Order: sequence, then structure tokens, then C-alpha cells
Amino acid sequence: MKWLYIAAGIALYIKFLVMPNLAVDVPDLSIVEVIVQNSGVPNAVSGIIFRNRLYDTIFEVIVFTIAIQGAHFLLANEQPFCTIYQFTDQPSVVLARLGATIAAIVGVELAIRGHLSPGGGFAAGVAGGTAIGLVAITSSSQWMESIYQRWQAATWEKISVLVFIVLAAITLLGIELPHGELGTLFSGGVVPLLNILVAIKVALGSWAVILLFIRYRGLL
Repeated sequence: MKWLYIAAGIALYIKFLVMPNLAVDVPDLSIVEVIVQNSGVPNAVSGIIFRNRLYDTIFEVIVFTIAIQGAHFLLANEQPFCTIYQFTDQPSVVLARLGATIAAIVGVELAIRGHLSPGGGFAAGVAGGTAIGLVAITSSSQWMESIYQRWQAATWEKISVLVFIVLAAITLLGIELPHGELGTLFSGGVVPLLNILVAIKVALGSWAVILLFIRYRGLL
């Protein structure tokens, strides 16, 4: 069987060597330029994620939501951890909270301007989740839980997912907002809104998972 795999690999390699180049030769036309024109945003990556392959992005958001629910389900029958380890020395606390502030600012910037420059909703959500994690390892777990409940973060997370799915479905049906002037903050139609919604979803979802692991594992 091993020799069969080797023969198949060699045959596939030879096929790639002898087969003609199937790439479409389109002179004087850049694929990136076409994506930018169609999406109305200078960041072609955001144009691809939230327009050309929006169908895939919808399910990526849904998979992330299912992963968070899975963490809730798997840890539901466990006992809360008694000992929670956190930074207590002042230099570490100051550095962690400074890093959290910087990460939060970067997250907001990436969410708002992700359609104009490198970045976007997923990167912004990761930056926001990093900020929350840095605060969590230097603060009381009860305080983090109270803030999470007071601001109803779980509800806002679900709302962001539902609004994202609705806007994405409307876009897939061919109904789009005006693109506006290319390169300005209020441009790109629905892409900036989808960026912000994904950032909220990822950041709040990360917050929920961080609280779960603090409660049931005691360590970050």
C-alpha cells in the first residue's frame, strides 16, 4: 500500500509538470483592482471576506459561536476551581493593564478602519479579546463576572451574530448599500458594518470563554 501512495504522488507531480497553465491571461486588468472596484473598499482582503466569499464568512462566525457554546456545555458539569492564579506584583499589573489599553485601542481602530487598511473584524476581535484577557489576569474574577453581567455581554454577543447574519443574507440577495467615495471612512457599503459586528462578536465571545476557563480551570 505504501508503494501505491508513492506511485500516486509521483503521478500527480508529473501531471502538474506537464499540464498547461490554466491561469486566465487578462492583460491590463488586476484582480485586486476588480475586487476593490466591486466592493468599494481599498482593503481587498476585507472585500473578499465580506463580499466575494461572504457565504463562507457567515459559517465562520457560526462555527465560532458553536465553539463558545461547546465550551459552556463541556464545562457545565465541572466544579468551579478553588484557586485562581493571577498577577499580584505591581509591575506586572501595570504592564498588563497598559498592554490591555493598547490592545483595546488597536481593536477599535481595526474595527472602524479595517476596510481602509490592513485589519478587519476578526483581527479587531482578537485584539479586544487580548485586552480582556490581560485585564482578567490582573483583576478579581468576581469583578469580571459582575461587569459581564451588568453590561449584558452575552445578549449583545447574540444580537451581533443575528444582525450579521441578516445583513449578510440581504447582501447575498443582491441588495447593497451605496459604496460612497472610495478611501473615505463612510464607504464600502455594508462592509464596515460587518467588520464592526464581527469585532463585537469575537471580543465578547472571547470574554465569555475567558470567564469560563477562569471559573473552572483557575489558570489562564
